[in-house]
Amino acid sequence: MKISAVIPAYNSAKFIAAAVNSINAQTTPIYEIIIIDDGSTDNTEQIVAKLSGNISYYKQPNQGPSAARNKGIEIATGDWIALLDADDQWTANKTMLQLQALKANPTLHFIFGDEAEIDTEENVITPSSLDKHYLLTELKKNSGEPILNALAALVKKNFVPTSSALFKRSTALEAGSFNSAIRFGEDLELWAKIVAHYPATCVPDALILRRKHNDSATTATERMLSQLPMVMSSIRQHTKSQLISQNIDPNKMVADAYWTLGYWYFVAGDKLNARQAFLQSLKEKLDTRSLLYYLTCLLPQAWIALIRQIRQKFTNY
Repeated sequence: MKISAVIPAYNSAKFIAAAVNSINAQTTPIYEIIIIDDGSTDNTEQIVAKLSGNISYYKQPNQGPSAARNKGIEIATGDWIALLDADDQWTANKTMLQLQALKANPTLHFIFGDEAEIDTEENVITPSSLDKHYLLTELKKNSGEPILNALAALVKKNFVPTSSALFKRSTALEAGSFNSAIRFGEDLELWAKIVAHYPATCVPDALILRRKHNDSATTATERMLSQLPMVMSSIRQHTKSQLISQNIDPNKMVADAYWTLGYWYFVAGDKLNARQAFLQSLKEKLDTRSLLYYLTCLLPQAWIALIRQIRQKFTNY
């Protein structure tokens, strides 16, 4: 079994060495490291040239992380792919623990794990993302065993850290790899297409250190929510029968994505975009909640403010 580590990099000179060193420090060696430089304008290439290990470096015009990961998957010679973002790090036993899970369940096609969140100085901020989402206890009970109804769980909450993912190369290619038309949530779309057809499991240990940057949380949330309907629509297109078999209404799933986007705009006071999102939600699945919010968006802003005040008073009562 050969594992190819794929790292998409864009202006990653500050952190790329730590990422590669964390691969080289694995207690179970990796077959190859593939770095796809997605049009960096800093000295990422010069830093990579000084690093040790079986590294293949490719540079391409900037196309986004999905295209970079897809290129890495395409040219990899290993039969398994392990992803790592250039500003993250693997913990030393990551590969060993995932291979132990695979040895116990050879039918697995997808293995992920927990992550710890670190700051730019590598201090641990959050020791477990799964615990933060109230999933750690449940996944520990299931440790190493294939997750039942993984697709249904995943479309409710994307709990798979991208840099922890280990999957069969052939499975990713069969699923179409990452959808480069999606800029946020493309990982969820691929995970869903994989787990809809093949067994997946979680190693409930912190397998990666994910670096948290000081980006605007508001901007990141809006970008993510704006892509969510596209993500869910694609998942519906590729996994409709599997969703239904796991008691997920595919149309409601997409409608809920539009409603979530609409509510974000509604709270922000952007009635036009909120109304459009609520209308799309209604087109996907007729729902009283979306209809009420859509009609509310037709009211004058002063009336909406008054309704909020009245609702808040009753909430606090």
